Amino acid sequence: MTSIPLILTQAHPCSYLEGKQAQSLFVHPACRLTTPIYAQLLELGFRRSGDEVYAPRCAKCSACLPARVAVEEFKPDRSQKRCLKKNGNTRVVLKPAIFEKAHYEMYLRYQHFKHEGGAMADAGPADYLDFLGSSWCDTQFAEFSIGDELSALAVIDRFDQSWSAVYTFYEPKFSEYSPGMYAVLWQIEQVLRLQKKFLYLGFWIKNCRKMSYKSIYQPLQLYVGQEWVDFASAEN
Repeated sequence: MTSIPLILTQAHPCSYLEGKQAQSLFVHPACRLTTPIYAQLLELGFRRSGDEVYAPRCAKCSACLPARVAVEEFKPDRSQKRCLKKNGNTRVVLKPAIFEKAHYEMYLRYQHFKHEGGAMADAGPADYLDFLGSSWCDTQFAEFSIGDELSALAVIDRFDQSWSAVYTFYEPKFSEYSPGMYAVLWQIEQVLRLQKKFLYLGFWIKNCRKMSYKSIYQPLQLYVGQEWVDFASAEN
C-alpha cells in the first residue's frame, strides 16, 4: 500500500462508553482515496463515515474492535431463521447511492424512532447524503420493500473480496420484521453468492448495547493486536 498520511484527533468524550475519552486516527483529507485503497484500510481496521476514513486509537481504551463475518462459515441461528422466514416476501433492489426523497424521509422517521435527540435526528438532505454516501467508494443502496411499501434501506460498500455494511435504517412500522437483522442476513447471502469472503460490520463494543449485538453473527472475527482473530479467542 502507498504511504497514507494520518491525523490523530484530540481526546474527546466517547460516544459509546460513558466516562471514557476517545481518539481517532483519520486519513488526511489531502489523500486521494479509491475503493481499492479503502479495501486495504478496511482490512487494517479502518472504517468510513461519508468520505472520512478513521480508526479508533484511544490512549487508555481498546474496546472498539473492527468486526467481520466469514460468510462461508456462517450458519443462521434459530432467531435468524425466523427472521428469514418472516421476510420471505421482502423484495430487495440495488440502487445507486444517490438522494431519493422517500429514503431521506424514512431516515428521519427512523432517527426520531431510534435516536430521538441524536445529532442526526434533524439532518438536512446534504448532511444525510454526506454521512452515508461517498465520492470515491463503490457504494450502493439496497432498498427493501414489504408489499408495495418501502421498509428499509441498507448502505453497502462493495470490494473485490468483501462487502461492508455501512448503515441500515428502516420504517418504524415494520419493526416486527427485524429489518436490521434481515439486512445483515441478506448481505451475508449476497456476499456468499458472489463468492466473496467477508462482510464487514463496523465496530463491536462489548459493553455498548447498540454495538455488541454484532456477536449474534457467528463465526465473527475481530481485529485485535493488528490481526483478525476468532471471536471466541478474542473473548478469552
